[in-house]
This record gives sequence, structure tokens and C-alpha cells, in this order.
Amino acid sequence: MLRFPVRHHFLPPSTLLRRVLFSNDTSASSGATASPDPHFMVEYLMNTCGFSADVASQVSKSLPRSQSTEKADAVLGFFRSQGLDDTNLRRILAWKPGLLGWDVETNLAPKFKLLRDMGLSESDIIVIVRRHPIVIGSNSENTLLPRFKVWESLLGSKEMLLKHLRRCGWFFSSNIENVVRPNINFLRDECGIPEDRLSLVIKRQPSFITQNPDALRALVDRTAGFGVPRESIMFIWVLNALYRVSREKFEAHVKLMNRFGWSNSEFVAAIQKHPTFLLLSTEALQRKMEFLIKIVGSTPSDIAKHPMVLELSLEKRLIPRFHVMEILKSEGLWTSRYKLHTFFISPGPKFLQKYVLPYKDKLPKLLEVLSIVPEFKGNNPEC
Repeated sequence: MLRFPVRHHFLPPSTLLRRVLFSNDTSASSGATASPDPHFMVEYLMNTCGFSADVASQVSKSLPRSQSTEKADAVLGFFRSQGLDDTNLRRILAWKPGLLGWDVETNLAPKFKLLRDMGLSESDIIVIVRRHPIVIGSNSENTLLPRFKVWESLLGSKEMLLKHLRRCGWFFSSNIENVVRPNINFLRDECGIPEDRLSLVIKRQPSFITQNPDALRALVDRTAGFGVPRESIMFIWVLNALYRVSREKFEAHVKLMNRFGWSNSEFVAAIQKHPTFLLLSTEALQRKMEFLIKIVGSTPSDIAKHPMVLELSLEKRLIPRFHVMEILKSEGLWTSRYKLHTFFISPGPKFLQKYVLPYKDKLPKLLEVLSIVPEFKGNNPEC
């Protein structure tokens, strides 16, 4: 039988008093407490876990009126011995109050052992249990282990799985057989999306493949309605962008870009080329459009043809490079053959080589302008 060390946590005097007042002779002699008082577990939860009275009352409603504190004491002690503090305990118990009635050695200890056997560190286990208490509410062998294996396979490695679990990871609770596999089969077999292409999206956005299958089919139809062929490389990326953007935000973007002069066809064309600009907030999109049109002098149509420029940082990329442009123009070094979108989109080393290094002796201020920009910090201008 598995045995895990459990630190003993003594209960506050008020709780001990409750034990005496509300326990019968049998339970008192055995060390257990089973109280018919509906307020007993409320006070117990407040004293042992730090719940507020309101939350403790809600949690206690999910517990049997005859709830014994013997198992609850053991469960709390076990969780604490695994490194979970009261904040974590409150989160877990609010999700599943019934855990207080579980048997530690039969129900809880095996799950933590399984997580360790899978190679997870103590800190990883704490993070995962805190963020995804479903892992301790699942059957170890029949649910938890297969779920880990499936997601490890989909994401390519255990490290990638842990990365997503630490960051967010509500995807982990999705039903594999009824949601994840049908979605993968639909996109691969009916939409013709290669597995390697689908894998790229899943690794970036695991929740993409956990959406309701009917919603996914509707999203596929919507994407096709934008004129993106299913066999196109961009189809899956447009699909993912639309999944991440609410219809309200999408409509707000359409109205905004219409005000800046984009036609609906230009908006659709921009989506086909670089759909992730849709993920920007409406405010950020407006600031960038105003800067590019009013300050830089770009035309709305040119931006629509090269929407990637909208994803560049205003403060870290667009404004500093615009200052470089101003200096070149003031010295008569800006030529008509320079394309604005290329000027802003070019990678740092290529930008230096073409627009800065040829004039570094004559115009040292070019390097001064860029010295505060992260992408150029530490770069040797001689290289």
C-alpha cells in the first residue's frame, strides 16, 4: 500500500470545541467528527483553509451533513505535505469539495505518484494541480495517464505540454474521444489539412482543437466564405485567427478599417495574407493606422496589401525606423526605390546592412536613434 508523508496541522481551538460539542460518544472516542450542525463544516473550512464565510457556506453545501473531519484532516494534511498552500487548497476545494471525503492512500496518493513517475518535478506538480485540479479528480490509469500521453503526442514533447499547462491549459480537461479526435479527423480527412500543418497550430494554440465540433465545422465554412481554399497553406491560420477573435471584435475591426479607407474586399484580402492582425485590439490597430497613414505617408491600399506591418510594435519598430527614414530624407539619401513595407518589415541585420551601415560614418546619429531599440541592442554595427 502506498504511504505518503503527511504533516499534522492542529486545528484552532474553536474547531476543537466544535468537535466536542457536536460529536457523539462513538465518534469522539474514535477521533472522528460527524456533525448534524450545518454550520459546523462552514467553521471548519474557515478555520482550516481560510475560506471566507460566504465561500465556506457554498463549499459546505456540497458536503454530506454527516461529513467526518477525520478524512478531511487527512486530505488537508496530505495536500500540504505535497507543497500546496492554503490559497491552492481553497481553489481546489472550491472546484471539488468532495475531495475532503476522499481516502488519501486509495484516491489521492496514487495520483501524485503517477505524476512523479511521469517525470514531473515537485514544482511542476504543484503548478499543474493548482491550475488543473481535474488531474486529481481523474482516474489515474484510465483517464489521467492516457490524457497526458495524447497531449504529449499532439504537442510534440513533454516539455511543450508542461509549458502550456503552466501558462493556461484548460484544454487539458477536454474530452479526447468526443472532441479532440473527431476535430483532428475532420480537419485532416474532410478538409485535407496535412497533419504537420495542423500540428503547428495545435502547438501554438492547443485549445484550438478542443472547440465544439459543430462550432469548428461552422468556422471552417466561415473561413471558406472568405475565399480561402481548404488546400491553401493559409487556410489553417485563417481558421485559427477567426477562432481566437470574437464576432464583435471582428465587426469592430471591419468598421475601423472601413473608416480608414479599406474596402471590404481589401479587408478580406488582408485576412487571406496575414490573418493574425485580427488579434490586435481595436485601439492598437487604430494607433498604427493613424501613424502609418498620417505620419509615415503610407496609403490604406498599400497597408492592405502588406498587413504584416500592422503587427509590428509601434514603439519598438515603427517609430524608431521612421526616425531613420526622416534622417535619410533630410540628407537626400531616401530614394523612391525603397518600399515602405520592406523598410519596416526587414529583419534587424538586413535593415542595418541596407539603411544604416552605408552611412554610419557620415550619419552617426542613425545608430544613436537605433541604440535604444531592443532588436539592435548589442549588435556590432561593424558586423
